[in-house]
Amino acid sequence: MSRFTSLLRRAFGVVKEHVGTDHFGNKYYYIPEQKTWTGRVVRARRLVEASNPSEFEYMEGRIPSEWDAWIRGRRKDPPTIEELLKNERCREQIKIKAKEAEEKDMALQAKEYEEGLVARPLQTQITGHAAATQYGQPEISEDPVSTANTFQPGSWAPPKK
Repeated sequence: MSRFTSLLRRAFGVVKEHVGTDHFGNKYYYIPEQKTWTGRVVRARRLVEASNPSEFEYMEGRIPSEWDAWIRGRRKDPPTIEELLKNERCREQIKIKAKEAEEKDMALQAKEYEEGLVARPLQTQITGHAAATQYGQPEISEDPVSTANTFQPGSWAPPKK
């Protein structure tokens, strides 16, 4: 730590070092370990300054995984631009290959359905709520139904004379 940095910390408090910026515009900072005037040691921290501070909720995918790993301390050094670009290209290749595999699988399934090798899945319409005792049953049972604390009498009625 230089004398200048030490002087800045004493004069202005916390000094954060800008480490990098991602393609979303988020800025990443490192605050080194420091001592307070009382002698207490404040451990080093890593933080992100969001590109859109009005959004108070974290949105998945708004922080690249490489930067997320650095923020959480799972990697020692921040990611480089080359690493970010390489990983982005890899992710795009994976998406293309996954789409090709899905299309190939759909074509194979269609061929098997046409040849009669595989039966088509039944399209069943389930009505009601999952908490109801008759959930998924096409009609009310003649037998009584019991689930935990509830009892549903059956629809049986005595035969008419």
